[in-house]
Amino acid sequence: MAHESKPAAAPVVAVSPAAGALKTVVLLVLLAALLAAPFFVYPIFVMKLLCFALFAAAFNLLLGYTGLLSFGHAAFFGGSAYFTAHAVKEWGLTPELGLVVGVAGASVLGLIIGAIAIRRQGIYFAMITLALSQMFYFFCLQAKFTHGEDGIQSVPRGHLFGLIDLSQTMNMYYFVLGVFLVGLAVIWRFVNSPFGMILKAIRENEQRAVSLGLSVVQYKLGAFVMSAALAGLAGGVKALVFQFATLTDVGWQMSGEVILMTLLGGIGTLAGPVFGAGLVVTLQNYLATSDFPVTIITGLVFMICVLLFRRGLVGEFYATKIAKKLGYKADN
Repeated sequence: MAHESKPAAAPVVAVSPAAGALKTVVLLVLLAALLAAPFFVYPIFVMKLLCFALFAAAFNLLLGYTGLLSFGHAAFFGGSAYFTAHAVKEWGLTPELGLVVGVAGASVLGLIIGAIAIRRQGIYFAMITLALSQMFYFFCLQAKFTHGEDGIQSVPRGHLFGLIDLSQTMNMYYFVLGVFLVGLAVIWRFVNSPFGMILKAIRENEQRAVSLGLSVVQYKLGAFVMSAALAGLAGGVKALVFQFATLTDVGWQMSGEVILMTLLGGIGTLAGPVFGAGLVVTLQNYLATSDFPVTIITGLVFMICVLLFRRGLVGEFYATKIAKKLGYKADN
């Protein structure tokens, strides 16, 4: 009786103990750099960078790991900023409870927008998210609690858990850093869970996932809501850092910026959006006082990256032999 041939197993790239130790050292060095950053760099700038890095990582959860391009993520980022600012200033809530309100509001928005848009694919999905985001923008423009074009200003930072005074810059910095690290840890755990593996399967071949009996719509909606919630966390923290929430955070330009950050860093990588956000925020900060338009510089950088780094900065690094020996790859 002839034996059936078995498919060849996929090659497994072994990571040496030395490479694993090196990865740990790199992570510890980066963590130490973040802890020491406010002593050498303007703390508000670093806090802004961390907020946008978390926003980009949340967006990448949808684009890089699920394959869904949303043009409306500013609704969750800016919406949470408004909800958090209003809850802290008008209701007198502590900052952590204000963030809970903001994240909950962004999650509800994500559920509503996702339920409407998720059954469409490609450009149709992207256009629906953009249209619904713009509807929310005009709602914020007209709603009484947002104060229209003036926005919500003079938002108190308050005391974290009633004990830690966040009006002190260093206290606020380490709070933002903690939120950023927790947010990245949640994304990493989500991506490397069975749920995350299914999302990658849907990204690679949605029709095959359907044929396997998976409820693709529910998984995509779950990813959409999770991405919206984390984007809302970033927006709420930003409102506390700068102590205001304005229409700028819900405009379509903000959705464009987070797409740019993710593409520059590399989609489908955990570190890519963080580096992309750092590049964009740094350009905006240090070129703001120059006579040359920041948008032109950013556009030129984007063009160069598209031509020379098709996978993004971190994505190209992961494709090198050095990164593969260290065990780095896309989806890390």
